[in-house]
Amino acid sequence: MGKAILVQGLRKRYGDVMAVDGISFEVQEGEIFGMVGPNGAGKTTTIECIEGLRRPDEGRIEVLGLDPQRDGYSLRERIGVQLQEAALPPRLKVAGAMDLFASFYPHPMDWHSLLEMFGLTEKAKAPFDQLSGGQKQRLFIALALVNNPDLLFLDELTTGLDPQARRAMWNLVRSIREQGKTVFLTTHYMDEAERLCDRVATIDHGQIVALDTPEALIRSLEAERRVVFEVDGPLDEERLQAVPGVIRVERAGERAVVYGEGDRLLSICGSRSRPFSPSSMRR
Repeated sequence: MGKAILVQGLRKRYGDVMAVDGISFEVQEGEIFGMVGPNGAGKTTTIECIEGLRRPDEGRIEVLGLDPQRDGYSLRERIGVQLQEAALPPRLKVAGAMDLFASFYPHPMDWHSLLEMFGLTEKAKAPFDQLSGGQKQRLFIALALVNNPDLLFLDELTTGLDPQARRAMWNLVRSIREQGKTVFLTTHYMDEAERLCDRVATIDHGQIVALDTPEALIRSLEAERRVVFEVDGPLDEERLQAVPGVIRVERAGERAVVYGEGDRLLSICGSRSRPFSPSSMRR
């Protein structure tokens, strides 16, 4: 499996502010790679340099074997981009937007199937300004996929969405990767990166301060692990407390949370779940 993205020594300055300060990393084909950090950390500048939307001051960037600045036209045929801030004319209808974007490419996907995939078929005749926040985000992803790209960029995909819409977006991202595409996403939600990404780069003040799998990053912080599940009946909290690695057990209604340490926590609780009658279990 080859490299989808190669970044070496990337720097970008705005006046006196060093937005990106000499970062280097690689993204492998077929993975979901996340970049996590607070607002202003340099995530959007990094992704825009990789996409070719901004010219870096220093460094080397290769995307699908192409230089984003020199080979911009060829690269745009092979990538899809969902920007952090985007909008369409208020009265432009969903079907009209899809048809317009499809006309930009020589071999576009069938946009009708994309609307069906993203649950927007019933909104095909609806104008943009009548869509909900989640529907607008799904439309922008569909537009980013209309050229059937090899690599998809998602910048702050779920910012401003309610929890249900966020979970729906996560499912869509997973389904996109299952089609064999590479996904590069930025977020300031660590739980989002943990659920979606194969590897995560943590960026702060323009520098990468950590890069590893979500599990390894959590272990390095010596953070608590937790198992969350729903309980149909009584919960034997004393028995759970006796499990090695368990720190504490909390219950609120039908929801139980087991907090603990160590890699074996999930497997131990899972193997002992039958006596506790969980109707479902998730990490």
